[in-house]
Amino acid sequence: MTSIPLVVPSCTPRLIYSTSPPRVAVARGPRLPASGKYTPRPFTCSNDYTPQTTWRASSNVPRSQQAAATQTMSSSASKQRPSPALPRPSSSVILVSPKNEILLLHRVKTSTSFASAHVFPGGNLSAQDGQCPPAEDLKRHDDGPWYRNAAIRELFEESGILLAKGKVSGKMLAVPEEQREPGRRAIHQNQTTFLEWLKQQSPNAVPDTDGLIPFTRWITPTTNSRRYTTQMYLYFLPLPAEAEKPVLDEIPSEGQREEIQVPTSDGGVEVTEARFLPASEWLQMAQRGDIILFPPQFLLLHLVAGFLDKEPRVAASLQELHRRRAELTEFVSTGQPPWSEKCISPKMLRMSSDGRTVLALDQPGPELRGTDKQGETERVVLVRFKRGEARELEVRWKQDAFEAEAKSNL
Repeated sequence: MTSIPLVVPSCTPRLIYSTSPPRVAVARGPRLPASGKYTPRPFTCSNDYTPQTTWRASSNVPRSQQAAATQTMSSSASKQRPSPALPRPSSSVILVSPKNEILLLHRVKTSTSFASAHVFPGGNLSAQDGQCPPAEDLKRHDDGPWYRNAAIRELFEESGILLAKGKVSGKMLAVPEEQREPGRRAIHQNQTTFLEWLKQQSPNAVPDTDGLIPFTRWITPTTNSRRYTTQMYLYFLPLPAEAEKPVLDEIPSEGQREEIQVPTSDGGVEVTEARFLPASEWLQMAQRGDIILFPPQFLLLHLVAGFLDKEPRVAASLQELHRRRAELTEFVSTGQPPWSEKCISPKMLRMSSDGRTVLALDQPGPELRGTDKQGETERVVLVRFKRGEARELEVRWKQDAFEAEAKSNL
Protein backbone atom coordinates (compact mmCIF):
# COMPACT_ATOMS: atom_id res chain seq x y z
CA MET A 1 0.00 0.00 0.00
CA THR A 2 1.39 3.30 -1.06
CA SER A 3 1.37 6.76 0.47
CA ILE A 4 3.65 8.87 -1.64
CA PRO A 5 6.10 7.37 -4.11
CA LEU A 6 9.83 7.71 -4.08
CA VAL A 7 12.66 8.00 -6.54
CA VAL A 8 15.74 6.15 -5.40
CA PRO A 9 18.92 8.18 -5.91
CA SER A 10 21.65 6.87 -8.16
CA CYS A 11 25.21 8.21 -8.03
CA THR A 12 23.86 11.76 -8.00
CA PRO A 13 21.20 12.98 -5.59
CA ARG A 14 17.67 12.60 -6.89
CA LEU A 15 14.47 13.28 -5.12
CA ILE A 16 12.94 10.57 -3.01
CA TYR A 17 9.22 11.06 -3.61
CA SER A 18 5.71 7.59 -2.34
CA THR A 19 6.99 23.70 9.88
CA SER A 20 6.67 33.77 17.53
CA PRO A 21 3.04 32.91 17.43
CA PRO A 22 1.12 31.68 14.42
CA ARG A 23 0.30 34.13 11.65
CA VAL A 24 -2.71 32.53 10.07
CA ALA A 25 -3.44 35.38 7.67
CA VAL A 26 -0.61 34.29 5.37
CA ALA A 27 0.90 31.02 4.21
CA ARG A 28 3.67 31.18 6.78
CA GLY A 29 3.64 28.63 9.60
CA PRO A 30 4.83 29.39 13.11
CA ARG A 31 8.45 28.95 14.10
CA LEU A 32 8.92 26.23 16.70
CA PRO A 33 10.34 26.88 20.18
CA ALA A 34 14.05 26.21 20.55
CA SER A 35 14.07 24.67 24.01
CA GLY A 36 13.59 20.94 24.26
CA LYS A 37 11.71 20.61 21.00
CA TYR A 38 12.39 20.20 17.32
CA THR A 39 14.44 23.18 16.14
CA PRO A 40 15.51 23.74 12.50
CA ARG A 41 19.27 23.44 12.02
CA PRO A 42 21.17 26.36 10.46
CA PHE A 43 20.79 26.26 6.73
CA THR A 44 23.90 26.63 4.61
CA CYS A 45 22.24 27.05 1.23
CA SER A 46 18.98 27.12 -0.52
CA ASN A 47 15.48 22.51 -11.00
CA ASP A 48 14.15 19.03 -11.70
CA TYR A 49 15.08 16.33 -9.36
CA THR A 50 18.13 15.54 -11.40
CA PRO A 51 20.97 18.06 -11.02
CA GLN A 52 21.52 20.12 -14.14
CA THR A 53 24.83 19.53 -15.90
CA THR A 54 26.89 22.56 -16.83
CA TRP A 55 28.96 22.12 -19.98
CA ARG A 56 32.16 24.15 -20.16
CA ALA A 57 33.22 24.83 -23.72
CA SER A 58 36.85 24.22 -24.56
CA SER A 59 38.69 27.24 -25.95
CA ASN A 60 40.30 24.92 -28.49
CA VAL A 61 37.00 24.15 -30.21
CA PRO A 62 35.36 26.74 -32.49
CA ARG A 63 32.09 28.13 -31.12
CA SER A 64 30.21 26.97 -34.20
CA GLN A 65 31.28 23.37 -33.53
CA GLN A 66 30.40 23.70 -29.84
CA ALA A 67 26.90 24.94 -30.73
CA ALA A 68 26.39 22.15 -33.25
CA ALA A 69 27.54 19.51 -30.79
CA THR A 70 25.27 20.86 -28.09
CA GLN A 71 22.30 20.88 -30.46
CA THR A 72 23.06 17.31 -31.57
CA MET A 73 23.27 16.06 -27.96
CA SER A 74 20.07 17.85 -27.06
CA SER A 75 18.23 16.40 -30.04
CA SER A 76 19.54 12.90 -29.30
CA ALA A 77 18.55 13.13 -25.63
CA SER A 78 15.02 14.28 -26.50
CA LYS A 79 14.56 11.35 -28.87
CA GLN A 80 15.70 8.83 -26.24
CA ARG A 81 13.68 10.29 -23.37
CA PRO A 82 10.63 8.05 -22.73
CA SER A 83 7.21 9.49 -22.07
CA PRO A 84 6.61 10.04 -18.35
CA ALA A 85 4.39 7.54 -16.57
CA LEU A 86 0.88 8.66 -15.73
CA PRO A 87 0.47 9.40 -12.00
CA ARG A 88 -1.79 6.96 -10.21
CA PRO A 89 -4.31 8.44 -7.74
CA SER A 90 -3.73 7.75 -4.04
CA SER A 91 -4.68 9.14 -0.62
CA SER A 92 -2.97 9.51 2.74
CA VAL A 93 -4.14 10.59 6.22
CA ILE A 94 -2.38 12.66 8.88
CA LEU A 95 -4.28 11.22 11.84
CA VAL A 96 -4.31 13.35 15.01
CA SER A 97 -4.91 11.49 18.30
CA PRO A 98 -7.12 12.66 21.19
CA LYS A 99 -3.95 14.15 22.73
CA ASN A 100 -2.88 15.83 19.46
CA GLU A 101 -0.23 13.28 18.56
CA ILE A 102 0.40 11.98 15.02
CA LEU A 103 0.14 8.39 13.80
CA LEU A 104 3.01 7.04 11.72
CA LEU A 105 3.49 3.52 10.38
CA HIS A 106 6.92 1.92 10.11
CA ARG A 107 7.21 0.14 6.79
CA VAL A 108 8.95 -3.23 6.69
CA LYS A 109 12.20 -3.52 4.71
CA THR A 110 10.47 -5.59 2.02
CA SER A 111 7.71 -3.06 1.42
CA THR A 112 7.31 -1.96 -2.21
CA SER A 113 6.87 1.63 -1.07
CA PHE A 114 8.86 3.59 1.51
CA ALA A 115 10.72 0.49 2.71
CA SER A 116 12.02 0.96 6.29
CA ALA A 117 10.54 4.48 6.46
CA HIS A 118 7.93 5.99 8.75
CA VAL A 119 4.89 7.15 6.80
CA PHE A 120 1.33 8.36 7.13
CA PRO A 121 -1.21 5.57 6.49
CA GLY A 122 -2.65 5.54 2.99
CA GLY A 123 -2.52 3.94 -0.44
CA ASN A 124 -3.85 3.70 -3.98
CA LEU A 125 -7.44 4.23 -5.00
CA SER A 126 -9.53 1.13 -5.70
CA ALA A 127 -12.57 0.62 -7.89
CA GLN A 128 -14.67 0.32 -4.72
CA ASP A 129 -13.75 3.93 -3.79
CA GLY A 130 -15.66 5.41 -6.73
CA GLN A 131 -14.95 6.42 -10.31
CA CYS A 132 -11.91 8.72 -10.36
CA PRO A 133 -11.72 11.06 -13.40
CA PRO A 134 -9.54 9.77 -16.27
CA ALA A 135 -5.90 10.77 -16.66
CA GLU A 136 -6.66 13.47 -19.23
CA ASP A 137 -9.17 15.17 -16.92
CA LEU A 138 -7.60 17.83 -14.68
CA LYS A 139 -10.22 17.05 -12.02
CA ARG A 140 -8.24 13.87 -11.41
CA HIS A 141 -5.92 16.10 -9.36
CA ASP A 142 -8.69 17.64 -7.24
CA ASP A 143 -10.14 16.49 -3.94
CA GLY A 144 -13.16 14.24 -4.52
CA PRO A 145 -15.24 11.49 -2.89
CA TRP A 146 -13.06 8.78 -4.48
CA TYR A 147 -9.99 10.16 -2.71
CA ARG A 148 -11.85 10.51 0.60
CA ASN A 149 -13.27 6.99 0.42
CA ALA A 150 -9.80 5.62 -0.32
CA ALA A 151 -8.28 7.52 2.62
CA ILE A 152 -10.80 6.02 5.10
CA ARG A 153 -10.51 2.52 3.62
CA GLU A 154 -6.71 2.50 3.44
CA LEU A 155 -6.39 3.78 7.01
CA PHE A 156 -8.59 0.90 8.14
CA GLU A 157 -6.71 -1.69 6.09
CA GLU A 158 -3.29 -0.49 7.23
CA SER A 159 -3.87 0.37 10.88
CA GLY A 160 -7.21 -1.12 11.88
CA ILE A 161 -8.47 2.34 12.90
CA LEU A 162 -12.05 2.83 11.73
CA LEU A 163 -13.30 6.32 10.88
CA ALA A 164 -17.03 5.76 10.56
CA LYS A 165 -20.13 7.26 12.12
CA GLY A 166 -23.86 6.78 12.37
CA LYS A 167 -25.64 8.45 9.45
CA VAL A 168 -28.38 9.79 11.73
CA SER A 169 -26.67 10.18 15.10
CA GLY A 170 -23.33 11.42 13.76
CA LYS A 171 -21.55 9.50 16.55
CA MET A 172 -18.36 7.60 15.82
CA LEU A 173 -18.79 3.87 15.38
CA ALA A 174 -16.89 1.55 17.76
CA VAL A 175 -16.16 -1.95 16.41
CA PRO A 176 -14.23 -4.44 18.59
CA GLU A 177 -10.83 -5.59 17.33
CA GLU A 178 -11.98 -9.21 16.99
CA GLN A 179 -14.48 -8.02 14.37
CA ARG A 180 -12.21 -5.52 12.66
CA GLU A 181 -9.31 -7.88 11.94
CA PRO A 182 -11.21 -10.42 9.79
CA GLY A 183 -12.84 -7.49 8.01
CA ARG A 184 -9.50 -5.92 7.09
CA ARG A 185 -8.27 -9.15 5.58
CA ALA A 186 -11.50 -9.80 3.66
CA ILE A 187 -11.51 -6.28 2.23
CA HIS A 188 -7.90 -6.46 1.14
CA GLN A 189 -8.41 -9.82 -0.55
CA ASN A 190 -11.50 -8.46 -2.40
CA GLN A 191 -13.84 -10.89 -0.65
CA THR A 192 -16.00 -7.89 0.23
CA THR A 193 -15.87 -4.14 -0.09
CA PHE A 194 -15.27 -1.73 2.75
CA LEU A 195 -18.81 -0.32 2.50
CA GLU A 196 -20.36 -3.81 2.48
CA TRP A 197 -18.40 -4.79 5.59
CA LEU A 198 -19.31 -1.50 7.28
CA LYS A 199 -23.04 -2.07 6.68
CA GLN A 200 -22.66 -5.49 8.31
CA GLN A 201 -21.42 -3.78 11.47
CA SER A 202 -24.24 -1.23 11.50
CA PRO A 203 -26.86 -0.64 8.76
CA ASN A 204 -26.72 3.14 9.31
CA ALA A 205 -22.92 3.41 9.39
CA VAL A 206 -21.10 5.56 6.83
CA PRO A 207 -17.40 6.49 6.39
CA ASP A 208 -16.64 9.80 8.08
CA THR A 209 -15.38 11.46 4.91
CA ASP A 210 -16.68 14.83 6.10
CA GLY A 211 -14.05 14.82 8.85
CA LEU A 212 -11.18 14.78 6.32
CA ILE A 213 -9.50 18.15 5.76
CA PRO A 214 -7.48 18.46 2.50
CA PHE A 215 -3.86 19.36 3.30
CA THR A 216 -1.76 19.50 0.09
CA ARG A 217 -1.48 17.24 -2.93
CA TRP A 218 1.83 15.72 -4.06
CA ILE A 219 2.64 14.63 -7.62
CA THR A 220 5.65 12.46 -8.34
CA PRO A 221 8.18 14.02 -10.74
CA THR A 222 8.68 12.55 -14.20
CA THR A 223 12.09 11.18 -13.14
CA ASN A 224 10.29 8.26 -11.51
CA SER A 225 8.91 5.33 -13.49
CA ARG A 226 6.16 4.97 -10.85
CA ARG A 227 4.24 8.19 -10.39
CA TYR A 228 1.36 9.14 -8.13
CA THR A 229 -0.99 12.03 -7.49
CA THR A 230 -1.54 11.83 -3.74
CA GLN A 231 -4.21 13.72 -1.84
CA MET A 232 -3.19 14.36 1.78
CA TYR A 233 -5.78 14.86 4.52
CA LEU A 234 -5.87 15.91 8.16
CA TYR A 235 -8.26 14.09 10.48
CA PHE A 236 -8.78 14.92 14.14
CA LEU A 237 -9.87 12.04 16.34
CA PRO A 238 -12.27 13.26 19.04
CA LEU A 239 -10.81 14.80 22.17
CA PRO A 240 -11.21 12.71 25.36
CA ALA A 241 -14.30 14.60 26.53
CA GLU A 242 -15.94 14.48 23.10
CA ALA A 243 -16.09 10.71 22.53
CA GLU A 244 -17.65 7.73 24.24
CA LYS A 245 -15.35 5.31 26.04
CA PRO A 246 -15.81 2.38 23.57
CA VAL A 247 -14.52 4.61 20.76
CA LEU A 248 -11.49 5.78 22.75
CA ASP A 249 -10.71 2.20 23.81
CA GLU A 250 -10.25 1.18 20.16
CA ILE A 251 -7.67 3.91 19.48
CA PRO A 252 -4.02 2.91 20.10
CA SER A 253 -2.51 4.54 23.18
CA GLU A 254 -0.23 7.51 22.55
CA GLY A 255 3.47 6.66 22.59
CA GLN A 256 2.87 2.91 22.69
CA ARG A 257 4.31 0.77 19.88
CA GLU A 258 1.70 -1.50 18.39
CA GLU A 259 2.43 -4.25 15.88
CA ILE A 260 -0.16 -4.46 13.12
CA GLN A 261 -0.52 -7.27 10.63
CA VAL A 262 -1.18 -5.69 7.25
CA PRO A 263 -2.68 -8.08 4.65
CA THR A 264 -0.66 -8.54 1.45
CA SER A 265 -1.89 -9.25 -2.06
CA ASP A 266 -0.65 -12.86 -1.86
CA GLY A 267 -2.81 -13.64 1.17
CA GLY A 268 -0.01 -13.24 3.70
CA VAL A 269 0.74 -10.42 6.09
CA GLU A 270 3.40 -7.79 6.66
CA VAL A 271 4.08 -6.69 10.22
CA THR A 272 3.95 -2.92 10.50
CA GLU A 273 4.57 -0.88 13.62
CA ALA A 274 2.05 1.87 14.38
CA ARG A 275 2.67 4.59 16.93
CA PHE A 276 1.25 7.95 18.01
CA LEU A 277 3.88 10.55 19.00
CA PRO A 278 4.01 14.36 18.99
CA ALA A 279 4.93 15.69 15.54
CA SER A 280 7.97 17.46 17.01
CA GLU A 281 9.23 14.18 18.48
CA TRP A 282 8.98 12.44 15.11
CA LEU A 283 11.03 15.30 13.64
CA GLN A 284 13.68 15.03 16.34
CA MET A 285 13.97 11.28 15.78
CA ALA A 286 14.46 11.84 12.06
CA GLN A 287 17.14 14.47 12.61
CA ARG A 288 19.00 12.14 15.01
CA GLY A 289 18.89 9.43 12.35
CA ASP A 290 16.71 7.12 14.45
CA ILE A 291 13.98 6.92 11.80
CA ILE A 292 13.60 7.68 8.09
CA LEU A 293 11.19 10.39 6.97
CA PHE A 294 10.86 11.51 3.37
CA PRO A 295 10.37 15.16 2.34
CA PRO A 296 6.52 15.16 2.11
CA GLN A 297 6.11 13.66 5.58
CA PHE A 298 8.85 15.84 7.06
CA LEU A 299 7.37 19.07 5.71
CA LEU A 300 3.83 18.30 6.87
CA LEU A 301 4.99 17.20 10.33
CA HIS A 302 7.01 20.41 10.51
CA LEU A 303 3.91 22.47 9.80
CA VAL A 304 1.70 20.52 12.20
CA ALA A 305 4.26 20.68 15.03
CA GLY A 306 4.20 24.46 14.96
CA PHE A 307 0.59 24.42 16.12
CA LEU A 308 0.02 21.23 18.09
CA ASP A 309 3.32 21.10 19.98
CA LYS A 310 3.45 24.47 21.68
CA GLU A 311 4.53 24.63 25.31
CA PRO A 312 3.32 23.38 27.69
CA ARG A 313 3.23 20.15 25.73
CA VAL A 314 2.24 17.60 28.40
CA ALA A 315 0.02 19.64 30.68
CA ALA A 316 -2.16 21.18 27.97
CA SER A 317 -5.79 21.46 29.02
CA LEU A 318 -8.71 20.21 26.98
CA GLN A 319 -9.48 23.81 26.04
CA GLU A 320 -5.88 24.35 24.92
CA LEU A 321 -5.86 21.14 22.85
CA HIS A 322 -9.01 22.33 21.10
CA ARG A 323 -7.58 25.82 20.50
CA ARG A 324 -4.44 24.40 18.88
CA ARG A 325 -6.53 22.27 16.57
CA ALA A 326 -8.59 25.30 15.58
CA GLU A 327 -5.44 27.29 14.79
CA LEU A 328 -4.03 24.47 12.63
CA THR A 329 -7.33 24.15 10.79
CA GLU A 330 -7.39 27.89 10.12
CA PHE A 331 -3.79 27.81 8.89
CA VAL A 332 -4.63 25.06 6.39
CA SER A 333 -7.26 27.33 4.84
CA THR A 334 -4.87 30.29 4.44
CA GLY A 335 -2.15 31.12 1.94
CA GLN A 336 -1.82 31.77 -1.78
CA PRO A 337 -3.06 29.23 -2.64
CA PRO A 338 -4.42 27.80 0.63
CA TRP A 339 -2.61 24.74 1.99
CA SER A 340 -5.79 22.79 1.32
CA GLU A 341 -5.24 23.43 -2.40
CA LYS A 342 -1.45 23.49 -2.77
CA CYS A 343 -0.20 20.97 -5.30
CA ILE A 344 3.50 20.14 -4.88
CA SER A 345 5.86 18.35 -7.23
CA PRO A 346 9.30 18.93 -5.63
CA LYS A 347 12.07 20.16 -7.89
CA MET A 348 15.78 20.41 -7.18
CA LEU A 349 17.00 24.00 -6.93
CA ARG A 350 20.67 23.29 -6.34
CA MET A 351 23.19 21.52 -4.15
CA SER A 352 23.97 23.27 -0.89
CA SER A 353 27.51 23.99 0.21
CA ASP A 354 27.39 20.98 2.57
CA GLY A 355 26.30 18.60 -0.21
CA ARG A 356 22.60 18.38 0.58
CA THR A 357 19.89 18.73 -2.05
CA VAL A 358 17.67 21.81 -1.88
CA LEU A 359 14.13 21.10 -3.07
CA ALA A 360 11.78 23.78 -4.33
CA LEU A 361 8.11 23.15 -3.58
CA ASP A 362 6.43 25.73 -5.82
CA GLN A 363 5.77 23.61 -8.94
CA PRO A 364 2.52 21.59 -9.31
CA GLY A 365 3.90 19.02 -11.76
CA PRO A 366 3.78 18.65 -15.56
CA GLU A 367 0.16 17.47 -15.67
CA LEU A 368 -0.95 20.81 -14.20
CA ARG A 369 1.45 23.09 -16.04
CA GLY A 370 -0.41 26.07 -17.45
CA THR A 371 -3.26 25.80 -14.93
CA ASP A 372 -3.84 27.93 -11.84
CA LYS A 373 -2.51 25.17 -9.57
CA GLN A 374 0.51 26.16 -7.46
CA GLY A 375 2.68 24.71 -4.75
CA GLU A 376 4.42 26.31 -1.77
CA THR A 377 6.49 29.34 -2.79
CA GLU A 378 7.97 30.43 0.55
CA ARG A 379 9.67 27.28 1.83
CA VAL A 380 12.26 24.77 0.67
CA VAL A 381 13.31 21.37 1.99
CA LEU A 382 16.96 20.48 2.48
CA VAL A 383 17.83 16.77 2.36
CA ARG A 384 20.77 14.41 1.92
CA PHE A 385 20.03 11.25 -0.07
CA LYS A 386 22.10 8.20 0.89
CA ARG A 387 21.53 4.66 -0.37
CA GLY A 388 17.86 5.25 -1.07
CA GLU A 389 17.27 7.00 2.25
CA ALA A 390 16.47 10.61 3.08
CA ARG A 391 18.64 12.02 5.86
CA GLU A 392 19.44 15.37 7.48
CA LEU A 393 16.14 16.93 6.43
CA GLU A 394 15.35 20.54 7.20
CA VAL A 395 12.62 23.01 6.27
CA ARG A 396 13.74 26.59 5.69
CA TRP A 397 12.25 29.82 4.36
CA LYS A 398 13.38 30.20 0.78
CA GLN A 399 14.57 33.76 1.36
CA ASP A 400 16.69 32.67 4.33
CA ALA A 401 18.09 29.83 2.25
CA PHE A 402 19.36 32.11 -0.50
CA GLU A 403 20.77 34.62 1.97
CA ALA A 404 22.66 31.90 3.82
CA GLU A 405 24.03 30.52 0.58
CA ALA A 406 25.20 33.95 -0.51
CA LYS A 407 27.05 34.43 2.81
CA SER A 408 28.70 31.02 2.54
CA ASN A 409 30.09 31.97 -0.88
CA LEU A 410 31.76 35.15 0.38
